[in-house]
This record gives sequence, C-alpha cells and structure tokens, in this order.
Amino acid sequence: MSIYVGNLSYDVTEADMNATFAEYGTVKRVQLPTDRETGRMRGFGFVEMSTDAEETAAIEALDGAEWMGRDLKVNKARPREDRGGGGGGGRRGGY
Repeated sequence: MSIYVGNLSYDVTEADMNATFAEYGTVKRVQLPTDRETGRMRGFGFVEMSTDAEETAAIEALDGAEWMGRDLKVNKARPREDRGGGGGGGRRGGY
C-alpha cells in the first residue's frame, strides 16, 4: 500500500518528498507523476513507506499541514481503478 499526497507545489522534487517523509520512517519509493504532453508535475504524488505504522504516522502528521506554501492532502492511496479502454487504433470520423 502507499500514501497519496495531493495539493503539492509544482516545484517539489522526489528529494524534497523523501526528506519530509523520512522524518516518519523509511521511505521505500517516491513517485511524482508528470503530464505526458508538457512534462510538468501534476500536483500530486505517492510515497511508499516500510511499514503500515510509518505510513500512519506520516499521514497523521502531514494531512492538512502547510508545506512549500500549500496545504497538503495526505491519505492512504486507493487501488487504481481499471478504466478499461486503451487501444484506440480505430478510424475516427470521415466514413
């Protein structure tokens, strides 16, 4: 399981996230998704900690906390929904 971190500054780096969450335990992984077209960070990320207790401590401490000028939204990440779709190789319009 991992932690969802929302309302991030677009200037945040993986190193920033690692340093902040390391105060609550061992950080296994930080992921900061970027927009495919612009390459700009999307304003949220995910953090994996070593134990559930560390995740809980980080969530309790950081949810609603002001960090880098933003009020963070921190909670357990929900499993990704299968949105189906994909592919797309068909013809569009103009039959």
